[in-house]
Amino acid sequence: MNVTPEHNERIAKMTFASVYPHYITKVAKKGRTQEELLQVIEWLTGFDDKALKSLIDEKSTFETFFTKATLNPNAGLIKGAICGYRIEEIDNELTRNVRYLDKLVDELAKGKTMEKILRK
Repeated sequence: MNVTPEHNERIAKMTFASVYPHYITKVAKKGRTQEELLQVIEWLTGFDDKALKSLIDEKSTFETFFTKATLNPNAGLIKGAICGYRIEEIDNELTRNVRYLDKLVDELAKGKTMEKILRK
């Protein structure tokens, strides 16, 4: 499945605030906590709870969100398919970073241990 420029643009303009509630719902349905979700997001982006709330309040786009993020050096270890795409084959850096986040949220919802999710 090829990632199109239109797809990349749509992801760049999507706000983190519009997606975050879906992440919370997804992990909560599987018995995981919002604190675990925050831990996963902080591991990937470096954003603590306060910084994350600020980005949500500002209605930051994913483009802004990941521009401000300090991506974990081990993020490249996140592999596999998400939303029909193989993460390691996505050329666009922003789209790949968003898919890294999606994959971590999926792993949390699927019950993986935090040690495995955080690539320790």
